[in-house]
Amino acid sequence: MKGPAPMSRRLLAPALPLALLLPLATACGDGGGAAGGSPSKTVTVTVGYQSKTINTVTAGTLLRSLGYFEEELAARGKKEGVTYEVDWQDYATGAPITAQMTAGKIDIGSMGDFPLLLNAARGKELKQPTSLVSVTGYNLRGGLSTVVTAPDSKLESLADLRGKKVSTSVGSAADGTLIRALQRAGIDPDKGVQKLNQQPSVGASALQAGSADALSQFVAWPGQLAFEGRAKALYDGAELNLPTFHGVTVRQKFAGERPGVVDDFLRAQRRATDYLRAQPVAAAESVGKETGLPPEVVYLYNGANGIATFDPELRPELIAALKEDVPVLKGAGLVGDVDVDAFVDPAPLKRAVQEPGYPKAGAVKSELWLRGRTATASFDSPKELLKAARGAEVRAAYVPDAVTGTLWFADKAVWVADGTELRAFVTPAGAKGWVGQHPGARVVGYEDAVGLAS
Repeated sequence: MKGPAPMSRRLLAPALPLALLLPLATACGDGGGAAGGSPSKTVTVTVGYQSKTINTVTAGTLLRSLGYFEEELAARGKKEGVTYEVDWQDYATGAPITAQMTAGKIDIGSMGDFPLLLNAARGKELKQPTSLVSVTGYNLRGGLSTVVTAPDSKLESLADLRGKKVSTSVGSAADGTLIRALQRAGIDPDKGVQKLNQQPSVGASALQAGSADALSQFVAWPGQLAFEGRAKALYDGAELNLPTFHGVTVRQKFAGERPGVVDDFLRAQRRATDYLRAQPVAAAESVGKETGLPPEVVYLYNGANGIATFDPELRPELIAALKEDVPVLKGAGLVGDVDVDAFVDPAPLKRAVQEPGYPKAGAVKSELWLRGRTATASFDSPKELLKAARGAEVRAAYVPDAVTGTLWFADKAVWVADGTELRAFVTPAGAKGWVGQHPGARVVGYEDAVGLAS
């Protein structure tokens, strides 16, 4: 397993005389320390995040780069006479964050819905209970995970995976999508495929090497591999039509000792969410710089019409979906019973953020990102986008799937000419399904679609 990236601490000292700063003690081992504070107290808050799981950026990568949490803590430290440090720890998946939280070494973490349930279960088992306090990014249909295959693969639908080798990270949100999708296709997820339990980067390499026939992963891996021409979509998780999301979990002991710090984190997360929603292109450029991911891929998920919608609110439909995830994890032998209602704690968010949640996202529009531009142009239909893209210096073009609404790269989508209309699909199976139900419709290539639109 890939270890964490080098840890980063940011010192947030209040404005105290030098004589008072000299005897400052170092932070407690569990990152929390006792409640309250004194001029000789240093408190370390340890945050576990996944830099490349980019629909958690408002609680991780983007939040860290903006410095909002440090600003909130600096103000608190000045009032309390306490020096706060933030120790950011970066991981590839949610599992190691949970391991560190149950060991009392991480105070606040962000991860996907399936890992959140594992977090709840392990925390209770190991006497280090945790609580879900906010959401980062979500997709109400389940489009945050995608199954992809090699660009030259002959596989055309999920049914073709029977007996094949499929890489995923067991216990992750992407694994949950794979399990449900296989079940709907009439394939036993345990015996019908050869599941390879691999980290995302390992699975991507296995797909490229041919040792895996398909890869089921969460953001941003499917989009990145497609953008780079190293994979094509086989199954859009939004076909499940079940909400998926990532969220923020805290150790209950830490939250009890320092509720104000949890409030500060949630206020900072809300500020980061405001920034992302107001300046999606700038946010994508920033996250790309911090992670090494192409900003065009970041925007696919986090943009104005991106696959992920960002809102900290613990929406009822998301909590209901989390409850539906429990039987899937139980069936896989990964958890026993999980009391979701006891795990979800809406009180800190209500206390910290007085503003109501954002309005629900409307219809997904097509977007065109031209080179040299700091904003994208939106279009009501894929056909209008194709007209605008012809002859232009395109950095990236995005179109929604005609059925699921999942945004995808226009030049990687499967296009269907249906009379005078041009419709885009994430997968060949989606396009084939449309053609089968609409006489006269036909699959066309991207260049042909551009020509037909003009």
